[in-house]
Amino acid sequence: MSPEGRLRIGIVCPYSLTVPGGVQAQVLGLARELRHRGHEARVLGPCDGPPPEPFVTPLGDSLPLSANGSIAPLAPDPSAVFRTLRVLADEEFDVIHLHEPLAPGPTATALMVHAAPTVATFHAVGTSASYRLLRGALTRLILRIDCKVVVSKDALALVQSHLGGEYEVLFNAVELDAIRSVAPWHGEVSEPAQRPTIFFCGRHEERKGLRVLVEAVREADLQADVWIGSDGPDTAELRALTTSDERFQWLGRVTDDEKFARLRAADVFCAPSLRGESFGVVLIEAMAAGTTVVASSLDGYRNVATSGVDALLVEPGDVDALGEALAKVLGDRDLSNRLRTAGYARAEEFAMTSLADRYLDIYRSICPSSN
Repeated sequence: MSPEGRLRIGIVCPYSLTVPGGVQAQVLGLARELRHRGHEARVLGPCDGPPPEPFVTPLGDSLPLSANGSIAPLAPDPSAVFRTLRVLADEEFDVIHLHEPLAPGPTATALMVHAAPTVATFHAVGTSASYRLLRGALTRLILRIDCKVVVSKDALALVQSHLGGEYEVLFNAVELDAIRSVAPWHGEVSEPAQRPTIFFCGRHEERKGLRVLVEAVREADLQADVWIGSDGPDTAELRALTTSDERFQWLGRVTDDEKFARLRAADVFCAPSLRGESFGVVLIEAMAAGTTVVASSLDGYRNVATSGVDALLVEPGDVDALGEALAKVLGDRDLSNRLRTAGYARAEEFAMTSLADRYLDIYRSICPSSN
C-alpha cells in the first residue's frame, strides 16, 4: 500500500466484461468508484472484444456455458488461467476481490493462488450442481478467503447450505449520478399521439420472462409502446409473434447510456423474471431514473421493492396479473407518481458510494500493510 493510504486492488470477474450482466456491472461500477477516490483498482476478466474500460485487463475470450438456467460467458480454458497467473504476479495487488470466487476460470484460479489477502462476493441464488457435487473440494477452497460476502439473504442460503461458513450480507449498488446525469431519451414518437412506454431490458430467455410480458400486453390490449432491449435465444421467436404489432420495438443490445436514457423517459419499467434473480439491481436503476416499476414478486426483487409502496409486484408467470398491474399504473397517474417518488427515494439506499465505503473498510481490515 502507498504511504498515502491508496490501495492496489485487483477485482476479478469470471464473466466476459464485454457481455452485459449484473455481476459485470457491479464489478465495473465498484472499480470506477474506487478509482474516483484515488485507489489503483484494476478489473481482471475475459473480454470478447475491446475492454469496456481502460482499467480492465483482458484475460482472453469467453466460452458460453450453461449455468442457473442461463448461458454464462466464462473462461475456464488453460490460456485464461495462465494469463490470470501472470497478471497476479506482475501487479502485486494489496488486496484481491473475487466475484463468484468458485466459478471456473480466473476467480477460482486467483483463489487457489491466493497472491494477496482476498475478499470474495457470492452472487448466485437458486440451485448449484457444482456446489452439491464438488462440496468437499469447494469447502476446502473457500478456507483461502479472508472475508466472505453475499449480495442477499438468498445468496447466503445457497452457499451456506452447501459450504457452510460465515458471510456478511452487502447488497449490490448502482451509480446514482451516472443514471441521473443522462438526459431522457428523445427518439421516435409513436402514432397516434404519443403513447406511454413500457421498457424491458434483459436477456431474451425463458428465465427473464419476456414471453410473459409480450402475452400480457397483447391479452390486456394495452395502448402503450413496448421498448425491448438486449437479445438472446428467444429473440427470433418472440419477435415473429409481434411482427404485425407496431407497439413492440425491438432495440437489440443497448449501451448503458441508452438504457439509462430510456429508463428516464419510460413510463414503466417491467421486470417479469420467473426465477434466478439474486438481487434487483435493474429495479434500483429504474427507481433511480424516476421510472415506475412493475416486476415479479421474486425474493431477489423483494430485497429492493415493496409492492404497493415503491413498485407493483405480481406472481411470476401470471400473464393476467401482469397485464392488470401494467394497466393500473398506466391508467392511474396518482398511483404511478406515488410509486415513482417512493422508488426514487428508495434508490438512495443503494448508492455505490456507500457500498465502496464498506468494501474499503473490509480491504483495510485484512490488508497487513494498513494495520
